[in-house]
Amino acid sequence: MTATTDTPRLPFDRPSVLEIAPLFEVLRRQGPVVAVTTPAGDPAWLVTGFEQVRAVFTDPRFGRSHPAPEEASALSAAAILSRPQGDHETEHAEHARMRRLLVPAFSANRIRRLAGHVQELADGCFDAMDRARHEDEPVDLHEHLSFPLPVLVICELLGVPYEDRGTFRVLSERMGRMDIGDGADAALDEFAGYMSRLAAVKRRQPAQDVVSDLVRAQADDPSFGDGDVARLAAGLLFAGHETTSNRIDLGVLYLLTDLARRDALAADPEGRVHGVVEEILRLAAPSGLGVLRYAHDDVEIGGVAIARGDAVVLALGAANRDPAVFPAAGTFDPDRKPNSHISFAYGGWFCIGASLARTELRVVFGSLLRRFPGLRLAVPVDELEVRTNRVTGGVDRVPVLW
Repeated sequence: MTATTDTPRLPFDRPSVLEIAPLFEVLRRQGPVVAVTTPAGDPAWLVTGFEQVRAVFTDPRFGRSHPAPEEASALSAAAILSRPQGDHETEHAEHARMRRLLVPAFSANRIRRLAGHVQELADGCFDAMDRARHEDEPVDLHEHLSFPLPVLVICELLGVPYEDRGTFRVLSERMGRMDIGDGADAALDEFAGYMSRLAAVKRRQPAQDVVSDLVRAQADDPSFGDGDVARLAAGLLFAGHETTSNRIDLGVLYLLTDLARRDALAADPEGRVHGVVEEILRLAAPSGLGVLRYAHDDVEIGGVAIARGDAVVLALGAANRDPAVFPAAGTFDPDRKPNSHISFAYGGWFCIGASLARTELRVVFGSLLRRFPGLRLAVPVDELEVRTNRVTGGVDRVPVLW
């Protein structure tokens, strides 16, 4: 597959961070699988159809590894979520093994125990918002809530010392940058070094956290090295922090751009928070890119022949707006039933941290408007710039008043 000048190049222009690019719908009408060019300038297939995205997730002929990694198309210059991962011969077995290792960390009991503490951490962020308020000056909800809360939660889950959360913030941001060249890879290397040092600490002083779980697993499997620990932890940090932070930001924007939505949730937070969170998860598409996969064999999807080694970009945001599956797909509807979105992927790739993300979002949106019932945006949403230099997109600020 070769990139050509007439294939559309990701990311596409979008009206605002709350809407996906209109070109996604145009391309889906052409077919659920179309040729595009990635931000890195490489060829790929873009999958926008809901059923076709699910089919790729469940088809073992697709994976994150590549039969010839040096020849693989890249999604971007970011150090994470943009290139082949793992060994082509053993990827699926390794993926299953890593999931088994992480099951205890994300068990229902551990997440349930953590939920009360998430509320305490959220209350602390609300207090920080209050302290930052000065008369009629806007407060940046991103800086005081959306960003710090997921960092605090994922650091606690991993077993990262509280005082190191600033280091995590910088490294996580740099790993996902698409515009700093080798700086993204350097950040990933720094993170690996940090996690190796933390693993050594946990061997001496194990606790009830993910890194301690992984260190204990090393005792039973010497082939599971510190590099594996660092790789798993990097994925958990990035997914548990960046994506949840973006969804809090976008969820607030969905509610505050239509005050009827805000007021309905404020009137019945316990009854409505579940539906609100699921609709935020369905519609929030902060990056405008997608999930990268590679074909391990020649395969046909959506009537398109995909060759072994071809890159496939799964546009979850577009799939979650597929009108064949979601009536009034572009409408924010907390009463939508069923709401079978694929924001956490699907099948064997279903996000192992989904229950944690849902817990955080339900805590935030179940209590935010109790604390700030008159919360409103300080600027029109169209003035908020989408971050096009990050693999996860999103916005840098959410100025609010109350």
